[in-house]
Amino acid sequence: MSEISVNTPQTPQAEKVLEVRDLTINFRAYGGLVQAVRGVNFDLHRGETLAIVGESGSGKSVSIKTIMGILPNNAIIESGEILYDGMDLTKVDEAKMHEIRGHRIGLVFQDPLSALNPIMKVGKQIMEVLTRRGMSRQDAYQRALELMRDVGIPEAEKRIEQYPFQFSGGMRQRIVIAIALAGDPEILICDEPTTALDVTVQAKILELINQIKEERNLSVLFITHDLGVVAQMADRIAVMYAGRIVEMGTAEEIFFDPRHPYTWALLSSMPDLETYERLEAIPGTPPNMIHPPKGDAFAARNRYALKIDFKREPPMFRITETHMAATWLLHPSAPKVDMPEGLAARIARMKEAAKNVG
Repeated sequence: MSEISVNTPQTPQAEKVLEVRDLTINFRAYGGLVQAVRGVNFDLHRGETLAIVGESGSGKSVSIKTIMGILPNNAIIESGEILYDGMDLTKVDEAKMHEIRGHRIGLVFQDPLSALNPIMKVGKQIMEVLTRRGMSRQDAYQRALELMRDVGIPEAEKRIEQYPFQFSGGMRQRIVIAIALAGDPEILICDEPTTALDVTVQAKILELINQIKEERNLSVLFITHDLGVVAQMADRIAVMYAGRIVEMGTAEEIFFDPRHPYTWALLSSMPDLETYERLEAIPGTPPNMIHPPKGDAFAARNRYALKIDFKREPPMFRITETHMAATWLLHPSAPKVDMPEGLAARIARMKEAAKNVG
């Protein structure tokens, strides 16, 4: 990550393929209601990669499970809508959601082992998606071979007859991607797809997802806890904390001009090859979402918190047409607070590296 480049942002006028509006989701747990997602809004444009970033428990994966219709039984959709192709996905029946999951929206899981049937050959698992779409078994077999080659599986004719345990972690994830692509989706959702992989394999999987996105003009929702993972693939980034989106902008805006203290903290904890100073850990722990704090949920962990942060939740302040953040530091009456010096120096290095790459 010594040379960080960012993608050219999508134009705001690009066609929207997915719209999430005021999504609020609670879970029944521990004798109360856990407020997992609180009024989340975002759009996904055709042909773009939108990354949703945040610590574990921030609500990013719950938002994605809602889109896919795979929430657990103790989840309650309190409000909101998810608009796709003229439908509200929070209201369609299971039969329709099964069709959408199989043919319209593909999902790549964090752990490929949990996504694959351990006692079924990988070729058959890919073919199942194809035959459900009405393809003959002979054609499905040939298409499964093509998909395995497309995702970089060597000796596909031999390996199509093998079981998941005969593949490495990276190769299993490629099989999962092939299964997701078998439905010929227009949206690909990647939920922490590289977390279980080592760094070199991780880079190859990210490169593969980018390549497939370009070849098929896919729209990609990429979920991760690691901002560094999406540095070279995201067009836009939404930063989530305690069930809310606290900052959203183009990749260039988030990496080079972050405005929310939580985004500062995430970037300050991100390792790279040019930083010799000690990385900063985010102090404290996320709040108890059975009893969320009255004001800004990040206030207790925020060294730059103002008095108002403990009393009132900040609204979204618009910085540019594409960049916004929910922090009282952006209020016209707030005192001027600069980002940490170490982060400012790192961003200066990133800008210089990106200029040299360009």
